[in-house]
Amino acid sequence: MTQLDTAPVTGGTRPRHHDHFIDGDWVRSSGEIIERRAPATGLLVSQVAAGTADTVDRAVAAARRAFEDDRWSQVSGFERAAVLHRVADLISTHAETLARLDAEEVGKPILVARADVAGAAQLTRYAAGLAIQMQGTTHTNNGPEHTGLVLREAAGVVGLITPWNFPALILSQKLPLALAAGCTVVVKPSELTSSSAAAIARLYAEAGLPDGVLNVVTGDGRAGAALAEHPDVDVLSFTGSTATGRRIIAASAGNLKKLSLELGGKAATVVFPDADLDAAAAGVVFGGFFNNGECCVAQSRLLVHTDIAEEFLAAVRERTAALRVGQPLDETTDVGALIHEAHLRAVVGAIDRAEEAGATVLVGGSRASSPQLAGGSFLVPTVLDGVTPQMAAFSDEIFGPVLTASRFRTTEEALALANGVDYGLSNSVWSRDIDTALPFARGLRSGSVYVNTVIDGPPTMPFGGYKTSGIGREMGQAGFEEFTELKSVSIRTGTRPGRFTIGTPPAS
Repeated sequence: MTQLDTAPVTGGTRPRHHDHFIDGDWVRSSGEIIERRAPATGLLVSQVAAGTADTVDRAVAAARRAFEDDRWSQVSGFERAAVLHRVADLISTHAETLARLDAEEVGKPILVARADVAGAAQLTRYAAGLAIQMQGTTHTNNGPEHTGLVLREAAGVVGLITPWNFPALILSQKLPLALAAGCTVVVKPSELTSSSAAAIARLYAEAGLPDGVLNVVTGDGRAGAALAEHPDVDVLSFTGSTATGRRIIAASAGNLKKLSLELGGKAATVVFPDADLDAAAAGVVFGGFFNNGECCVAQSRLLVHTDIAEEFLAAVRERTAALRVGQPLDETTDVGALIHEAHLRAVVGAIDRAEEAGATVLVGGSRASSPQLAGGSFLVPTVLDGVTPQMAAFSDEIFGPVLTASRFRTTEEALALANGVDYGLSNSVWSRDIDTALPFARGLRSGSVYVNTVIDGPPTMPFGGYKTSGIGREMGQAGFEEFTELKSVSIRTGTRPGRFTIGTPPAS
């Protein structure tokens, strides 16, 4: 069984080192090494090779060779599914190790990291099923002499650029689906959280994935830019900020590569007076502070009806104050460390600006300062009340454990507030009345809507955004099809010459 260089660094032990994985080999870079310090402790935990444009060229060339020599794209769906099932088994076997890697490097609570890894295994099994079911259509409606075939085929070489907040999970929203379709892949994980991507690459190799089908290039945005610009990448899937997404759209223009972009969000949780208020309060706190609030689908805006606002906010404040800020590997931690010190300062700055604009801090608002958290980037979970659409906190993605509260009087006002931001990734609505909840859900301009739940849904459902939250979809049949192309084949039988009149010789 594969031995993973993954033991969490708790003090004094050597940091992990990750090279590039190209064409089945671990390739040591002769260039810069990027160091990663755990956001909860400041300890050096990993070192990754900084990929260059030349490294990306080498990885893409390996992926192209693997695609064109049919070692993966032309094998049966059953063979691809068998490999993916073995990978899912290995992810489950190494689940605790993978979870501890992500908890340490991201700063997220270990309980969240375990759920991420369980989701990664589930997504991989789902992709295995899609590999078996990949199919096209036939068309016989153009007369008895014509048969049309629409073939669904692997799109080619795929570039995957994954973010730091859900390293194992978001990689698994993309990678197994691309492989299920028969594509070959180059992954560029975040330089902040590369360990689980390297570990998962080892598991794919152990499961029997042919050399060159999966390649991993570590490094910073320069490697990501080289992958986005590369003329021999057919599809690029990216998860990250809207600003970077715009740059990727521009970078992809060279060969007009197919893009799937999951970008930022500023989700609203809308609570009507007839909701189950206790369940809604629990959902608001979970949605706002899940994964330290460093989540594109974080339900970071609370919109609550004025008739219940005071009572409901009191319940939210009480639940928020009870959250335990702690070390990521502590089983009792609810909120861990933010990704790095600069990000913590940015989140605190957003809170300060909201206060200056007239918002009220109901709870939190400052750095967590207990002795057990010294040396880490911890923030007390924060609720801001009285946030209006004119404030930056209402519309800007803060990406931290900060929940803003605003009030509404009518359904129409609530819908306008929920839709009144540039993002459209997810929203949620709480009401016992289906005649309220369903029309409201249909009126929301977002790719996902949660009704009486939050951040919920199986891998069979597509995920993606409206507006500046991105283009394309991940997961579900739609996510699988992002990595495919359609080819129409027209077959004519019977008498043909009568159809071709141009260039017909004159009668003698």
